[in-house]
Amino acid sequence: MLPTFALSAATAVLLSSSRVNAEIELNLDDDTSIKNAAATIAYDMMTYYKGNQSGGIPGVLPGPPPNPSWGYYWWESGAMWGSLIDYWYYTGDSSYNDDAMAGIQWQTGANNDMMPANWSQSMGNDDQGFWGMTAMTAAETKFPDPPSDRPGWLALAQAVFNTQAVRIDNATCGGGLRWQVYPYLTGYNYKNSIANGCFFNIGARLARYTNNETYAQYAEETWNWVTSVGYMDKDYNIYDGAHIEENCTDINKVQFSYNSGVYLLGAATMYNHTNGSAIWKERVDGLLNATFKNFFPTGDIAYEIACEAKLSCTTDMFSFKAFLTRWLAGTTKMAPYTYDLIMPYLKASAVAAAKQCSGPSPFDGRTCGLSWSKGTDWDGTSGVGQQMAAMSAIFVNLVQHTLAPVTNSTGGTSVGNSAAGSGSTTSLDAVKPPSTGDRVGAGMVTTVVLVGMTGMFGWMSL
Repeated sequence: MLPTFALSAATAVLLSSSRVNAEIELNLDDDTSIKNAAATIAYDMMTYYKGNQSGGIPGVLPGPPPNPSWGYYWWESGAMWGSLIDYWYYTGDSSYNDDAMAGIQWQTGANNDMMPANWSQSMGNDDQGFWGMTAMTAAETKFPDPPSDRPGWLALAQAVFNTQAVRIDNATCGGGLRWQVYPYLTGYNYKNSIANGCFFNIGARLARYTNNETYAQYAEETWNWVTSVGYMDKDYNIYDGAHIEENCTDINKVQFSYNSGVYLLGAATMYNHTNGSAIWKERVDGLLNATFKNFFPTGDIAYEIACEAKLSCTTDMFSFKAFLTRWLAGTTKMAPYTYDLIMPYLKASAVAAAKQCSGPSPFDGRTCGLSWSKGTDWDGTSGVGQQMAAMSAIFVNLVQHTLAPVTNSTGGTSVGNSAAGSGSTTSLDAVKPPSTGDRVGAGMVTTVVLVGMTGMFGWMSL
């Protein structure tokens, strides 16, 4: 069902669908306009989801590629639910809460650790991590709690953290998580920034939520490892990753906006948790400066530097600006002094994203593209990632009306379990060996890097 408050806006867009470059109407001085714009884009985004229809699989988008070729990897479904939880939190519209609740709970897996067996053939630590961050968002925003016979949001986040903590591999490269969970998966010999960034992010947020310093210690150690190995340099540029055979020295220097975002929110959360410590403020400031420089290169509009210029993005990459804008907004709550620094970028990006939602197909004059800096000149791309990114860029401009994420001591109600995930296993006997078909869909963006440095991103390896 289309949200009630959005009916008039969506109807107006539909009636004018024959216009060229119809775009999404947006007035940032009017909260109702912001909500209507976000609601229209959310509605269109959810038409891709079939898990609430007869024969569909709850919780997951169609895919992975090549079935269908335009399909999505499992991680992006988890990321989409996180964006819709934030959508509810910012706008108050609960239209998709039931879908989010059912979808996440359907994908928890036999051990309630966000590792369903059906996805074992493409299970990366980053894939699991995105679902864990979604669960953490649900706990922090007081998203409606699941039934008592189902794992709480906090317990799910703790399960993801616990299963990953035991996978830290000190025998190679001096620490850090590998990209993939299982040794037979392509990429098991690669350690990347996003897998470790998700773990860092969840650890920081669990530390703040529970006030348990064990989580904070892991977050600090992860930060130290990422910087010591050179994945994050002295200027706070964050690079993709490297191979264990080279002792993680063959760093691929492609940069993605979600890497900056995931570490920024984690660092801001640590700043908050440590009552404004100088070292975490220094890290927040450094990451902010690098983020503005790298991902807003031509002004205040977010830009995916790795692929946007030639629209050479993979399906995954079209979604990255969704996380960048959401985590920038989250940073303003964890480190309030950043609000005046960040908001001009979020405002300009929202206006630009709304204009780029001007494509004729499939949403009749309001299809969102990636190239926000092109204004109403739609770039010809469409999909869940583009819709999610535009929706997020718009609704975060309501951040000033939201409360800070809760904790156990400030009103949090989510049921936790500090031992969650302890029954999980990464034993090779737990899953069948992957077939050639399984390997084709082994998800997340770093596949591109591993296919060969001379491929799509080879020119970025400095």
